[in-house]
Amino acid sequence: MTAPGPAVWQAPSWEQIVRDHSARVYRLAYRLTGNRQDAEDLTQETFVRVFRSLSSYTPGTFEGWLHRITTNLFLDQARRRTRVRMDPMGEESDRYASGDQLAAPERAFEHGNLDHDVQRALDDLPPEYRAAVVLCDIEGLSYEEIAVTLGIKLGTVRSRIHRARARLRVSLEHRAPNAPGAPKAGPDLDDGGARWHPADLTDAARAEQVAGSRG
Repeated sequence: MTAPGPAVWQAPSWEQIVRDHSARVYRLAYRLTGNRQDAEDLTQETFVRVFRSLSSYTPGTFEGWLHRITTNLFLDQARRRTRVRMDPMGEESDRYASGDQLAAPERAFEHGNLDHDVQRALDDLPPEYRAAVVLCDIEGLSYEEIAVTLGIKLGTVRSRIHRARARLRVSLEHRAPNAPGAPKAGPDLDDGGARWHPADLTDAARAEQVAGSRG
């Protein structure tokens, strides 16, 4: 009796991709860009790229593929202009869901669940540092996964995250344990600092996920 062969991967529909992944992509886009308009533009551009590339997608970790597309689109735009602002896509964009359709359910996170101190500190980072620390401390990717996502060496990932955390620590000194309303101090990071730690980012991301599950 012949054993059944491996199941053939079936490409999901556009509607299914947007329904299942738009919240995660939008939150990542917002952390990277720091504002609603650019986050919506980046989210839409990400799904347009996904739709165009779906036929050539090699089955694997779909979320990892989305991370790679979103982050690299952000970095490409950041390299070309001082402030990320997506170019209009012209008539072709009418074929796809608008920014309102993609991101509207998630907009409440911007004011209700995103830590504005942390977001401002992220915005002050160079784009390459910001992308690395967001992927690590918010999205929970390993250093190895970040290296694949960004197409850089593992040592470069470690360096960028180390430097990003050091800058964040300086930016968030006012949230030291002895400051009113400051978060509880966590374990020291690589360079011995204790005034800020990655939990400040992961706690904010967790709050977003909890709020999203209640929506």
